[in-house]
Amino acid sequence: MSVLGWLLPAVPIATGVFLLTGRFVLGRGLNRAAPTIAVAAALAALCLAIAAVLTRPVVQFPLFGRLPAGMAVDGLSAALVLTVTSVSLAVLLFSAGEFSPSESRARFFGLMLVFTGAMLVTVTATDLAVLLMGWEVMGAMSYALIGFWWRERRRVSSADISFVTTRAGDLGLYFAAGAALLGTGSLSLDELGAAEGPWRDVVAAGVVLAALGKSAQLPFSFWLSRAMDGPSPVSALLHSATMVAAGAYLLLRLEPLMAATGWAASLVAWLGAITALLLGAVALVQRDLKQLLAASTCAQIGFMVLGSGVGAVAGGTAHLVAHAAVKSLLFLGAGAFLSALGTKDLTELHGAGRRYRLVGVTFGIGLLALAGVPPLSLWATKDTVLSTALEHSPLLYAVGLAAALLSAGYAARALFAVAQPIDAATRTDTEQAGTRHIGLLEKLPLPALALGSAVLGVFALPVVDEAWRHLLGAGQEPSPSPAELALSAALVLLVLALTWVLMRNGGRIRTAWTAPAQHWLHLERLAELLVARPVFALATALARFDDRVIDGGVRATAATGRLAAALAGLRIEVRVDGFVNAVGRGARRLADLARRPQTGQAHTYYAQAAVLFAVLILIVLLVR
Repeated sequence: MSVLGWLLPAVPIATGVFLLTGRFVLGRGLNRAAPTIAVAAALAALCLAIAAVLTRPVVQFPLFGRLPAGMAVDGLSAALVLTVTSVSLAVLLFSAGEFSPSESRARFFGLMLVFTGAMLVTVTATDLAVLLMGWEVMGAMSYALIGFWWRERRRVSSADISFVTTRAGDLGLYFAAGAALLGTGSLSLDELGAAEGPWRDVVAAGVVLAALGKSAQLPFSFWLSRAMDGPSPVSALLHSATMVAAGAYLLLRLEPLMAATGWAASLVAWLGAITALLLGAVALVQRDLKQLLAASTCAQIGFMVLGSGVGAVAGGTAHLVAHAAVKSLLFLGAGAFLSALGTKDLTELHGAGRRYRLVGVTFGIGLLALAGVPPLSLWATKDTVLSTALEHSPLLYAVGLAAALLSAGYAARALFAVAQPIDAATRTDTEQAGTRHIGLLEKLPLPALALGSAVLGVFALPVVDEAWRHLLGAGQEPSPSPAELALSAALVLLVLALTWVLMRNGGRIRTAWTAPAQHWLHLERLAELLVARPVFALATALARFDDRVIDGGVRATAATGRLAAALAGLRIEVRVDGFVNAVGRGARRLADLARRPQTGQAHTYYAQAAVLFAVLILIVLLVR
């Protein structure tokens, strides 16, 4: 059992490390073999995940001498490990066809595998210490993957912004871990809610901060826009089953802690609903297909965060699993269009779905699922979350329902753009040179992901939701009534029809009031003004204080010492040395004089004695 628990994350991580380090020794040979090795490792990880779901392995080991730590596959993590490994296999298979042999494939596939393994550690961790290890490695790999084309300054800048923003939120987990140790003496996830007094609130605040940052919820959403500068397969994996989903998973895992504090549950519920609404509006006005999908990711993760706040753990998890299939399908489809046609502008992509039928059909299924069209997956999962929200607050339900209708609007825009015939606005090669070809490996995972996008919502339907809750170990949750399902379906179809009419008539959303949404609500600019500039100003002021006061004091002390030494050397030491030298010279002269009478001749000594006696007699006479 424990061996399987170790192997599940170890296989992708070890293979990824081999590809990252072995390329320096094996060179181009490993570069050519990297896709095959990576796909084989991903397939092995999926097989291990299936075995882990069936056997539920547990790994335990001591940490820091006394703290218990480990990894385990329970109901919630079972759903996640299957989702992560399945999506990872699909994305790596697509990447094997997209990345040409001339590119650094060993580095790319190595980073992707370590990224996947880190996410597996995160979702199976039973304590904050192990979770933090996977959490940190995942963040580092995302930085390397977003900035994969490191020779281009903007991509590196985007990687920097994404990494620093998520790291700012990640600090919350460290505060949470410290508060957990002080409040419970343990880092176990199951015991966090047992913290007493203010420590429980500190733990909850740290967890909320880290989760919102990782999942690109307000006010951190802007980093996901910059993450679009990475390769399309990176976006597919990052936006679906890893990284962005990690924050939502953490909140769903720790829903009892959120509920125990009271304020944390309400906070995340409203932040999730508002993010779903506002970022849905951002997605609605985007012209760039990848930016539309990125904003929609923030919005859809908002439904999961809303679910964690209102106690819809089963519904939120079902939405997470279904969304992983939908979003990986859409990003891979967008990447295929960009690679083949050289553009991702919605206007210029007119007719793209007709040019490449398989990609167009599967992409359309993904968009219809994203819109919430029945009976596709996200229709039922969103309504499950919303029905629980309705029991808590009708206003919260209304905000969530409005966000769901915006989902239909932005999905319909993308669908009608690629599905309509080629027209005068159609362009190619405006961003890069298109290949006019989509390979077999790029097409291969799309039908499977389309199937998942269609059917995975079954977990939220009243027929099987009880079994799904039992699998996850979740409590009783309200299911959407037939009236609620019918209402949401009718409203979604109405929005689709209105969008189709507007696009047929050439209607455009006015830019006067949509300018903030087009620029992602100016969140990055606000972060710069409200956070970055004050922090840099404080850092500059502290640096000046350090340079002018602390270092200045040290330099002044040193200068004073040097001055004192100079004064002592010039005015005192010279005189003392001069006096000593004068005494020495006098002693030498007296010695010279004293040696002169010493001739060794007897008559000389007699003459000296006579002179001495004469002097003594003279002194006696004068004294008397």
